[in-house]
Amino acid sequence: MAKKYVYLFKEAHGLGKELLGGKGAGLAEMTHIGVPIPQGFTVSTEACTLYYDSNKSMPKELIDQIDNGIREVEKETGKSFGGIEAGKTPLLVSVRSGARVSMPGMMDTILNLGLNDQSVETLAKVSNNERFAYDSYRRFILMFTNIAKGHPRTDMDRMLEKIKEDNGYKVDTEVTTEQLKALVKQYKEYYKTTFGEEFPTDPFVQLHEAVEAVFRSWDNPRANVYRKMNSIPYSWGTAVNVQSMVFGNLNENSGTGVAFSRDPSTGAKNIYAEYLPQAQGEDVVAGIRTPFHIDYLRNQMPDVYAQFEKTIKTMEAHYKDMQDMEYTVENGKLYFLQTRNGKRTAAAALQIALDLLDEGVISEDEAVLRVEPKLLDSLLHPTFNPKALKAATPIAQGNPASPGAGVGHLSFEASDAKARKEAGEKVILVRAETSPEDIEGMVSAEGILTMRGGMTSHAAVVARGMGKCCITGCSAAIVNEEARTVTINGKVYGEGDTLSIDGSTGNVYEGAMELIPADTKAGNFGRMMSLADKYRRLSIRTNADTPKDAIQAAEFGAEGIGLCRTEHMFFSSDRIFHMRRMILADTVEERETALASLLPYQRQDFYGLFMSMKGLEEINVNVRLLDPPLHEFLPQEEDKIEELAKSLNKSVKEVKDRIEYLHEFNPMMGHRGCRLDVTYPEIGRMQARAIIEAAIQASKDSGKEIEPEIMIPLTLDIKEFKYVKSVIVEEVEKVLKENNIKMKYHVGTMIEIPRAALLSGEIASEAEFYSFGTNDLTQMTFGFSRDDASKFLGSYYDKKIFESDPFQHVDQKGVGKLIKMAVKDGRETRPELLCGVCGEHGGDPESIEFFNRVGLDYVSCSPFRVPIARLAAAQAEITLKRAEAKKAK
Repeated sequence: MAKKYVYLFKEAHGLGKELLGGKGAGLAEMTHIGVPIPQGFTVSTEACTLYYDSNKSMPKELIDQIDNGIREVEKETGKSFGGIEAGKTPLLVSVRSGARVSMPGMMDTILNLGLNDQSVETLAKVSNNERFAYDSYRRFILMFTNIAKGHPRTDMDRMLEKIKEDNGYKVDTEVTTEQLKALVKQYKEYYKTTFGEEFPTDPFVQLHEAVEAVFRSWDNPRANVYRKMNSIPYSWGTAVNVQSMVFGNLNENSGTGVAFSRDPSTGAKNIYAEYLPQAQGEDVVAGIRTPFHIDYLRNQMPDVYAQFEKTIKTMEAHYKDMQDMEYTVENGKLYFLQTRNGKRTAAAALQIALDLLDEGVISEDEAVLRVEPKLLDSLLHPTFNPKALKAATPIAQGNPASPGAGVGHLSFEASDAKARKEAGEKVILVRAETSPEDIEGMVSAEGILTMRGGMTSHAAVVARGMGKCCITGCSAAIVNEEARTVTINGKVYGEGDTLSIDGSTGNVYEGAMELIPADTKAGNFGRMMSLADKYRRLSIRTNADTPKDAIQAAEFGAEGIGLCRTEHMFFSSDRIFHMRRMILADTVEERETALASLLPYQRQDFYGLFMSMKGLEEINVNVRLLDPPLHEFLPQEEDKIEELAKSLNKSVKEVKDRIEYLHEFNPMMGHRGCRLDVTYPEIGRMQARAIIEAAIQASKDSGKEIEPEIMIPLTLDIKEFKYVKSVIVEEVEKVLKENNIKMKYHVGTMIEIPRAALLSGEIASEAEFYSFGTNDLTQMTFGFSRDDASKFLGSYYDKKIFESDPFQHVDQKGVGKLIKMAVKDGRETRPELLCGVCGEHGGDPESIEFFNRVGLDYVSCSPFRVPIARLAAAQAEITLKRAEAKKAK
C-alpha cells in the first residue's frame, strides 16, 4: 500500500502536529469539536521531506494524492474545481503553510486559487457580484506571480495604486468592476512579458505549483532566520493546508479578521479582535488596510457576533490556552479558518498562565510551562520614566501593538538597522508596514513603528513574539522609505533624528526619553518566579566581576556567583600600571613587589563580591584565577609604550622586545590559565591570599560562614592541577594560620579543554568541583574561534551543516557528550563532586534543558539572564519528570 501523504481535515483528528503541522492539526481538531470551518485537506510534513529528497520536485504519487484530495473536497462542497461543471459554483482554494510550531508570516500563502477566464465569469454569475469575482481574480494573479513564481510584487502593486491615484480613490473598494477587469488583463500581460508564457489556466497546474511554492518557502531566508532564532529544526519541514475559500470580500455582509480569546498584550480576560469588512485575510495580516474594532461586527451583525463569541469561548475551553484565530464572514455566515495558541507578550504570558491556574483550568506545573523563558527578557529592561512621560507631549499615536519602550535613531530599512546595531547604534525601525523580509531589522531594532496595520498585523504579531516594543497603524507618521524620512505634523525626520516610542500606549515622542529599570519583584513576575523555584532542581548563579553586577543578579534571584573573572579587575587606571610592572619584571622579587601592590585591590574586590551576597542564606562565590595571556595587559600604542618605559626606568626597546616576546600567534591555546601559575606561581599565591583574606573579613562583617571556591582555569592534566592546587592550598593555609582561624574552602577547576573532560575521572581525585567553561570547550571541540567563526558560520547555516550557533545553544552531540562523560566519570571518583556551567550557555533555555538532564548542580549566567534561567530550569525539570513518568508507564 502506498504511503499516505494527504489527509482530509475530517479524517485527521489525533494525528498530531508532527505529521499535520500546527495549522493542520488545529483544523482537524476544530472539525472534530464542531467549529464551522471551510473543509479541505493537509499535505503532511512528510510530503515536504519527500519534496526535498526528490530534488525539490513532487513525485507522481504525491501529485495524485493531492488531486484526489481536491475531488473529495468537490464532493463535500458540491462545487467544481475550475468551474467547468455546468450549474456548479467554482471551487476556489487557499494554499497555506503550516509548520508544527507557529512561524507567523515566515512562509507563504496563496488565496483564490482555481480562477481563470472561464471560472471568473461563472463566479460572477453565481455570486451575482461581478466586482467581487474580478477582485478575487486580480488578487490571485498577484499572489501567484509573487509566491509561486517568486517575483517581486512591486510593479503590480503600482498598477493598482496608479488606478487609485488617477481617480482620487483612497481605498481599494472604490476601484470599479471595469477597472478591475482592465487590471486583470494588465496583470496577465505583465506575467507573459516577465516569464515568456501565458498565465496558467489549468487549476490543477496552479495547485501543484502553489504547493511546491509553500514547500520552498520553508527554506526561504526569512524562515531560516526565524528558525535559527527560535531553535526550530530544519528537518521538521512544513505541512501545506489546502482549504476551500470563503469570501470576506463578497459583499457588505462579508468581512474578515483576527481574534484572540484574551488580550495578547496584557493578558486581560476579554476577547480581543478586529474586523475588516469586504476584505480578505491578507488585507489584515499584511497591514494593507487598517481594520475596525470588533464592535463593528457586533453592531452590524449581532447574531453572527454572538456565534463568534460563543465559538471563541468553546475553543479556549477546549485547548486550555489563549487562542489566536483567523475568521471570515461570508454573506452573513461565520467560518473560522484556523486556531493556534496565540503569541503573546511576556506580561500577557504571565497574566494568562496565572489566571488559568486560578480558574482551575491548568495545574501549577503546567502554568510554569506556559511562559516562554526568553520572553521574560522584555520585563527586565527599562521603561519610560513616568515623570518624563507626564511632562512630554506625544507627536503622534498609533496602535499599542507590543508593550515596552524604545529609543533610537531612525532606520528605514531592515539591513540598515542590522548594520547599525552591529556598529553599536540604537535604532528604531520605521516602515510603512513591515513584511516578513524585515525580520532581521526587527530583531536589531530597539522598537518598531509602522504607518499602517492593526494590532494583529505582521509587525504586531512578530514584535510581541520577540518581546520588542512596537506601534502599528500610526497614520500621522507619513513614511517615505525611498527618501528615508518620516513626516509627522509637517516636520520631516531622517536617519539622524531620534524618536522614543511607547509600545504600551502607542505614543510617539520626539527626542530621547528617560528610561528607568523594571520592577521584577512583585506581582505576576514574582509569583511566577516563586512557582519556578518550587519546581526547579538546578541552582542558579551569576557571572559577576563587580558588586554592582552581583547585587543586580541577587535582586533577580541569583543564589551565588558562579564565575568571577579576576582579569577584568586589573584594567582600571589605578591598577594597570602595577599589572604591567609585574609582567615586565626581570626577577621573581620584582614580580612579587608588583603583586604586593595589587594585593589590596584584589582583596577589596573580592570582599565586595562576598558582601554583595550577604542577603542570601549561603554565600557562594566562585573566583577564577587569572586566565588570559599576559600580553593582553600590555600597551600597543607607541606613546603608551614610551610612557610605560619611562615609568619603569627601562628603554623603549626593552619594553618593545618584551611585548614582542609575549605576543602569541594563537593566544586561545597559548600561555594562559593555570599555565601562568605553573610558570609564575607567585601570581596564584597573591590571588589566593586576597580571596581568603577577603573571605575572613566578609565572614566577620556579614556574620555568616563563607566557603570560598577557588577555580583553577584551563586544566588539562592531573599533575598540572595537583601542582597549582598545592601552591594555592599552601598559601591559603598560611593565611588561615596567620589569622588563627579555621575556614572551609574548595579548590576546583574549569573544564574547558576536551582532554580534561576525557581525563575527568583522574582530575576529580584532586578537584572538589567542576565548572564547565562551555565557551572555550566549544571552541576547542569544534576547532574554531568564536571571535572569527562569524566569518564562515553563515555559509554553514545556508548549507544546513549547522542549524544554530554552537556558541548560543550548546552542541549536545559533541560538546554535550564531553560534559556528560566528564560528570559521570568525575562522580565515579568523587560522588559529591559539585558540577556547574559558567559559559554563555548557562543562560540559554535550550542548553539549560540539557544541563538539567545530565545532572549538573547549577548554571551560572549574566545577571539579566538569571530570571530566564530560573524559569528554564523549572521547565526542564518538569519536562524531565513527565518524560520519566510516561516511560515508567
